[in-house]
Amino acid sequence: MTARLADIAAQAGVSEATVSRVLNGKPGVAAATRESVLAALDVLGYERPTRLRRRSAGLVGLITPELDNPIFPALAQVIGQALTRQGYTPVLATQTPGGSTEDELTEMLVDRGVSGIIFVSGLHADTSADMERYEQLRGQGVPFVLVDGFSPKVRAPFISPDDRAAMQLAVTHLVSLGHTEIGLALGPQRFVPVQRKIEGFVKAMREQLGLPSDDVAERLVQHSLYTLEGGQAAAAALMDRNCTAVVCASDMMALGAIRAARQRGLRVPDDISVVGFDDSPLIAFTDPPLTTIRKPVPAMGQAAVRTLLEEIGGTPAPQSEFVFMPELVVRGSTASAPRTS
Repeated sequence: MTARLADIAAQAGVSEATVSRVLNGKPGVAAATRESVLAALDVLGYERPTRLRRRSAGLVGLITPELDNPIFPALAQVIGQALTRQGYTPVLATQTPGGSTEDELTEMLVDRGVSGIIFVSGLHADTSADMERYEQLRGQGVPFVLVDGFSPKVRAPFISPDDRAAMQLAVTHLVSLGHTEIGLALGPQRFVPVQRKIEGFVKAMREQLGLPSDDVAERLVQHSLYTLEGGQAAAAALMDRNCTAVVCASDMMALGAIRAARQRGLRVPDDISVVGFDDSPLIAFTDPPLTTIRKPVPAMGQAAVRTLLEEIGGTPAPQSEFVFMPELVVRGSTASAPRTS
């Protein structure tokens, strides 16, 4: 017990006597000091005494797509931690192929009396989906925030990265390296982030290389699935069109593009450059380390929680889109365009 008290005191920067007073619920400890001691308990992995456990301010649902793509667990972690700090208990509900649908997960969360719901990359991003489901949810009095995707038909706060600016960053980087045949590999056309990335890509290629918009859209944009295999197939199609660089709409797709290049005996980045999107955890440690567009996950996750809690608290944020700027992270998968003999 003494060793534990010493550990907690050192972590919190207070005396062992103060730690003892907090653990035993004694008065005479400043609120900030008490919080420091409780935070030290959490950091060191000790369980809080029952009487000191924070009562949950309520449950908040978080609905995400499958967790195969590392960017979704990363975002869920940021959101979960932010909710916990505010006294809420996050409930993670994951869509899986052949599993529960977004509507079923929403119904389950509402039945459990959640205080609000955060949707990540949900049906709000799908232009072919019926947006009436969100109006029905609003009619039930459940506050919600939508991340990654936008629909003017839904009255709610949206949190998005600037997909158009992301493509501008990627194209500018590759053009500066001498690339003129640059392809874009992304997911199905019906999703809002996909449409925005195409707009940004076509505009950047027109402005920086003078290429006609129609030619870029038809020849240099390849739709596939947001998977490693999808990236492999899309990149192979773009390489058939003599692309010396491929911009991918996710890091998973970019890993597939690297695999496609290697299957053809091409070296990345000597023969072909690859740019990802997300800056997923561990992506800096791939071979080669991936140049990618970093999605502002911490800022987006914290904004989603802050906005939802304002809705729950009765001071709703504007029902509009909050757009966050991504950044280019240059690593080893991009290099000067290969010389043509």
